[in-house]
Amino acid sequence: MRVSAWLVCLCLLGTPAFAGNDVTAAQSVIRAQEQALARDDGATAYAQAAPEIQALFPSIEIFMAMVREGYAPVYRHRSFEFGASQAEDGTIAQRVHIVDANGEAWEALYTLQNQPDGSLKITGCSLLKTGQSV
Repeated sequence: MRVSAWLVCLCLLGTPAFAGNDVTAAQSVIRAQEQALARDDGATAYAQAAPEIQALFPSIEIFMAMVREGYAPVYRHRSFEFGASQAEDGTIAQRVHIVDANGEAWEALYTLQNQPDGSLKITGCSLLKTGQSV
């Protein structure tokens, strides 16, 4: 019985660390894309997107045009800080607090999923001006 209780405790202690590692990995992917966008490095920014996103925007040029036009606060900003996150069943949701180039506050919600090759890729980004409701 002691071995069983010990294994349960070990598993419970290991779960948050694993989830924390997933969140850290997700933040690294998001940060890589954010920094690539700041350098206008479309290839690196595009590489962080999941295959489903790449299928919707089938070239780096189309992807970058979408980001510049639809995600200006992500593309150019004064600050970009990670907020709360949640990891569950291979999907990670990561909030990011953004202040755009004009000083306006935004909230982004990134979603990422584990890919068959073991990598994490961005599957979506919802963007709302802070204070707006859905």
